[in-house]
Amino acid sequence: MNRRDFIAATGVAATAGLLTSFDMHVPKPKFKMGLQLFTIRDAMAKDVKGTLQKAAALGYQDLETYGFDPDNVSYYGIKAKDFGMLLQELKLTTSSGHYDLFKYLNVPDAALLEYVDKCIEGALATQQKYITWPWLDPNDRNIESFQRLADRLNIIGTHVNKAGLGFAYHNHDFEFVDHEGKTGYQIIMEETDADVVKLQMDLYWVARASVQPPSYYFNKQPGRFVMWHIKDMDKVNKDYTELGRGSIDYTKILPDYKLAGLEYYFLEQGGNFRTNNSMESITESAAYFKKSLIRYL
Repeated sequence: MNRRDFIAATGVAATAGLLTSFDMHVPKPKFKMGLQLFTIRDAMAKDVKGTLQKAAALGYQDLETYGFDPDNVSYYGIKAKDFGMLLQELKLTTSSGHYDLFKYLNVPDAALLEYVDKCIEGALATQQKYITWPWLDPNDRNIESFQRLADRLNIIGTHVNKAGLGFAYHNHDFEFVDHEGKTGYQIIMEETDADVVKLQMDLYWVARASVQPPSYYFNKQPGRFVMWHIKDMDKVNKDYTELGRGSIDYTKILPDYKLAGLEYYFLEQGGNFRTNNSMESITESAAYFKKSLIRYL
């Protein structure tokens, strides 16, 4: 071996050694990097497979669905079983789905459970772990409705658990509005069975409500907050924004994942895209998250 080849060979070996040493000191993520597909609903409406391929290429591994069609048991116009097969082909998973359960708050139990059974069918076909209640109609945000909601959540949770799945409730900010000394979130936490009704905490909405930090709730009911939505808040108008551009300091929140009981998280941005392009926004958020925050999870 001549001098030039020797230097080249030893240089490559040294570099490989450094990379190996570096890799050994970088902890592997504990959770898959998730994405709530509502973020890219415009792109999903145009090209499901192509959009999911692009998301996977950005490093997203786990997805949360929305827009379930109970009549056809389908997602994004694709039968649940076929959608599940597409995800397998792309090496993606879906651990949770947002379902329109809020539409069944005021109906008889039989009608509610008929819809829940459709949700269960879709979730099982796509290998989801959780069925999630995502929203409340503006007319159902009073104390009486929250108490009815607690009853509904217990019924659904018990039914879903019997099917081998988990059930969770997703918050916005209206749950934290004070109703003469009581909030909707208090009712949900206190009047639902923590064993069958888990909580998906939207960290943006907790920050926007400005009542208590996430740790306050984690300490009240450790282990119950099995899923998180991670998104940033614009410093000026408090709307959504790309991760890293807003005002939420996630370095103070993410380390509490064990206390919370975290199993899955999903990055999300419902709108206010910097370039009016949702795919560019999930690209920017993924890059920031991998550089600055994924180390905590």
